Parts: sequence; structure tokens; C-alpha cells
Amino acid sequence: MKKLWLALVGVVLAFSASAAQFTDGQQYVTLDKPVAGKPPVMEFFSFFCPHCYQFEEIYHVGDAVKKALPEGVKVTKYHVDFLGGDLGPIMTHAWAVAMALGVEEQVTAPIFEGIQKTQTITDPASLKEAFVKSAGIKPEEYDAAWNSFAVKALVAQQQKAAADVELRGVPAMFVNGKYMVNNGGLDTSSMDNFVQQYANVVKFLLQKQ
Repeated sequence: MKKLWLALVGVVLAFSASAAQFTDGQQYVTLDKPVAGKPPVMEFFSFFCPHCYQFEEIYHVGDAVKKALPEGVKVTKYHVDFLGGDLGPIMTHAWAVAMALGVEEQVTAPIFEGIQKTQTITDPASLKEAFVKSAGIKPEEYDAAWNSFAVKALVAQQQKAAADVELRGVPAMFVNGKYMVNNGGLDTSSMDNFVQQYANVVKFLLQKQ
């Protein structure tokens, strides 16, 4: 019994020590206007954002966060319109197609690379081709999804979510509609430390009331 008690105390102390490292205004920010009814974890990004590319394809921040989440909780990713010029809103619409067809994981890396590395995605036609090649979607299936009511609703949902949290930039992650991870306040002594702390902050905020 004594060993069990000591083990429990150790767990509590470990959590307390971890929690003590996370301070409002430092590792996270409490929103001035909490937003109800949002997914537990929302990530905003743009395929035109170099930092988003690094987060996703080089440092794999999203993967670390997913591993830290409790069972049944997932990251909901939304694309933003305000980067990429005229292609920005088109890319948001295409991401809604990916969400509707359930091919987000298949198309993410090819689209990032096509925009930021090879510059082979430059218009709606080449974007559509990326879906066909990477996710095995038929052109007519892509067109049908693009014009569907469900996809139009997802486009509006992404835009509204960004407006509701008064999004200022990307990449950005919000928890329970109350908190935003403060990228600039995390440990940057090494990228491994940054990624692990990012995931731990999200986990901590999910438990925070």
C-alpha cells in the first residue's frame, strides 16, 4: 500500500511540475472571447505558409500532438484564405474536398511539396491533378465533391472558425475554444524540445477547466 501511495504521489507531483511550467501568456494564451461549440483541438494552416510546411513535413508537430491526445480526441485541421493570393480561397475549398472525401493524409504532403518545393501546383487544374495522383480520386469525383453542398458547408465552417477565434496568423492551434498555444513562448533550445512541449501544452490545456 505504501508503494502504491508513493507511486500515486509521484504521478501527482510529476503532473504538477509539468503543469507549473505552462503559464498563461507564456506557453499559451487565454482567448478574450471563448468560442463555444468548436472541436476540442483546432489547427489552422495554409499550404502557402513556410512555417506550416515545417510544422507538418519537417518537425511533425501534428503527429506529436496526435500521440499525446486522449483516446477519442482528434485534431481538426482548417485551411485559411489569407495567404496565397487568389489561390488562397481555392485551396481552402480544395481542403474542404479533402475533408469530405477523407483523403487529408494522402494529399497533404503532395500539395505542400507542389506549392513550396517544386512549384508544380499553380492553378486549380494542377491542384486537381494533385488529388487525382496522390489520392486516387477520379476527376469527376473531385468535381462532384467540389460542387457539393457538403463541401460548400465545410468551406463556410473553416472561414467561420477562423473568424470566431479572431485568427491572426498560422500555424496556430486552439484548445476547447478557450486557449491558443503560443508558439513564441515554447522551448526552442532544440526542435525536439519544442515539439514535445507543444504536444504537452495541448494535452495540459485539454485537461484545464
